[in-house]
Amino acid sequence: MNEHHTRALHFRSLHVPGEPLVLVNAWDAASARIVAAAGARAIATTSAGVAWSRGAPDGDALGRDTAVDVVRRVAATVPLPVTADIESGYGDTADEVAETVAAVLAAGAVGVNVEDAWHDGGAPLRPVEEQSARLAAVRSAADRAGIPLYVNARVDTFLRGVGGIEETVARAGAYLAAGADGIFVPGVVDPDTVAALAAAIPAPLNVLAGPGAPPVPALAKLGVARVSLGSAVAEAAYAVARRAAEEALAAGTYGALADALDYGTLNELMRD
Repeated sequence: MNEHHTRALHFRSLHVPGEPLVLVNAWDAASARIVAAAGARAIATTSAGVAWSRGAPDGDALGRDTAVDVVRRVAATVPLPVTADIESGYGDTADEVAETVAAVLAAGAVGVNVEDAWHDGGAPLRPVEEQSARLAAVRSAADRAGIPLYVNARVDTFLRGVGGIEETVARAGAYLAAGADGIFVPGVVDPDTVAALAAAIPAPLNVLAGPGAPPVPALAKLGVARVSLGSAVAEAAYAVARRAAEEALAAGTYGALADALDYGTLNELMRD
């Protein structure tokens, strides 16, 4: 058993309902190092943050090679399990999704998020059968690589406003049957709904949290196994850049730069 395999098993073990794995999503090597230094147990990438940092919009617009390169850099930078947000798989077909997963595994990841949102397919979500085939391809690619990849199937019913608990649970069941290990339902933090999903889905439940969401201990009591911050950290970082630019260019002052991480601290974090 090599280190990659061991990390994959460890990452799987971190998904415990009632004891959530908290993922503060990173988008490059520096943000990954910062999150790791804060005491994270694992590192997750955010597809939106990765895309923005490479000059592309989120939503299946980034090229596979560029996305995989970020995963490789992050995995090489931190001594923690890394799970990659690969949007809908960076491929039109299930076989192309499998190629993406093979590349992500080779880059050092031990987990992936795969969403069922359909950004240019004429409908908000992919048909269940099609998404199930894509997830089955993900699982097969991992099996061929000999890595117990944690497959987190994202169900975008609430995020895209096209389904409630019943539709979400039905999709979750199909995705688990296709080989997923966990279910990610962004767009819902209402305690009653989260509790209902946790009770009805026979797998670790991942929710997306941020300002206005219940704190982690409250989500733990609802049965959540994984809490992600998603693109919110990148959004906050870029908000600082905008405030600093607007202030310097308009008022000629620098207040937005107060409380920044200092040069020395950041530089030391980047040393091997």
